[in-house]
Amino acid sequence: MGAQSLAVACGALALCLTLCAGATNPGFMVRITQAGLDYAHQLGIAMLEKELANVKLPDFSGDSRIQRVGKVHYELSRLDLHSFHLPYSRISLVPNVGLQVSITNAFAKVKGNWRWKLRFIRDHGSFDITVEDVNIKINLKLGNDASGKPTIDTSSCSTNVSKVRVRFSGRFGWLYNLFHERIGSKLREILEKKVCEIVAKSVRSNLQPYIQTLPVTAKIGAIAGVDYSLVGPPTATARSLDVPMKGEFFSVANRSAVPFSPLALTLPPDHDRMVYFGVSSYFFNTASFAYHKSGALVFEVTGSMISKGANFHLDTTTFSAFIPQLEEMYPDMQMKFRIFAPSPPFLSIGAGGLLIKPVLDIQAYAILPNSSLAPLFLLSMTSNVSAVISVKSGHIIGNLKMGRVKLSLEHSDVGSFQVETLQSIIHFFASSILVPRINDRLGQGFPLPMPKGIQLSDIIVQFHQNLLLLGADIRYQPRV
Repeated sequence: MGAQSLAVACGALALCLTLCAGATNPGFMVRITQAGLDYAHQLGIAMLEKELANVKLPDFSGDSRIQRVGKVHYELSRLDLHSFHLPYSRISLVPNVGLQVSITNAFAKVKGNWRWKLRFIRDHGSFDITVEDVNIKINLKLGNDASGKPTIDTSSCSTNVSKVRVRFSGRFGWLYNLFHERIGSKLREILEKKVCEIVAKSVRSNLQPYIQTLPVTAKIGAIAGVDYSLVGPPTATARSLDVPMKGEFFSVANRSAVPFSPLALTLPPDHDRMVYFGVSSYFFNTASFAYHKSGALVFEVTGSMISKGANFHLDTTTFSAFIPQLEEMYPDMQMKFRIFAPSPPFLSIGAGGLLIKPVLDIQAYAILPNSSLAPLFLLSMTSNVSAVISVKSGHIIGNLKMGRVKLSLEHSDVGSFQVETLQSIIHFFASSILVPRINDRLGQGFPLPMPKGIQLSDIIVQFHQNLLLLGADIRYQPRV
């Protein structure tokens, strides 16, 4: 290969590495469907209607020459926009661009005072203005800031006022009606500018702060947290708005890089609900990694944890039935199990649900009379564990169910014995003590990323390859 060809190859490789480094697959995806946007749009339009009803219109004045009358100087003041109605509007997805809000046939009413001067004649009175057939088009640009929070801004706005009807009262109100078109034109110009100013202000002061209440991180007790920061801007498609998130757990005490990457996450084309949450196996496996790193996947089982109704006790007398030498080496002593995961247990998601195949080590000890521990044996336990998933109060709730266990002897300090004879008793300890302790934590749930005041209803749970799909309708309940 010549020097020029080598340079081209190196350049192509560098470009590939740059593009690949910049591409980050989400571990979690939020999809807002057209139905969800329509619901949010209703709330937004109601808020915008209130904002527009409080528009402060400026006083204005001018001169107008009327045939056979002369030049009239007029002033309009205390313009009160006492109503602004937006009866017809819709929100549309613009693929690869953002959102567009179209408002048609809006109307408003304005009251105020007038004053005019013709040579040495003066008069004043009041007026009523009806503004009809107002059409507004707003384009919204979506993005994400450096902290991973979503952003929204008005990329463009246009307002067209088709009809302005002006009616003046007073002794010489007829005089104003002679040149009302000029006044109507001026008021039309003011309104068209003011409406877009109010729209931009409302987006910045109301909508932007609200969407930024979406949590970037959520603390899960004292041990772990989950990172919901956006890994890219929200993407508009023909039928939905997709928000890609990191979806990564981390240890609060010692956050470090996860040694594996998320796979590409593709949501099925479901659009029956207002919002969907796409949860990948990466999300759950980073939870396993974080809890393992923090030392939370270590459990100790003692005799006090066994219910009084059980037919056996955690002591050498009971276990000597399976390991006869215990009665001779450590007669009538309490025992203790230390159960831990030598590596983070990973799960897989398929059409049948969530499946975990954890490998757990069980170190057995005899508790000596002086309370010190004498190691007895180390077992390796494997089992098929399935997870039942539900959603409660905006949290993902899990419940584990353990299948049959398989044991192997890793080390023994008491001589050889038949490991198979321990399978039933170890299964009892794992299913009646270990699993309930884990389920107590999973029952507290992991919060879904939602802005303030959002509640979920009509929730569905589906399983796909590498994907847990949660669908729901939403309701906004502002906190008092």
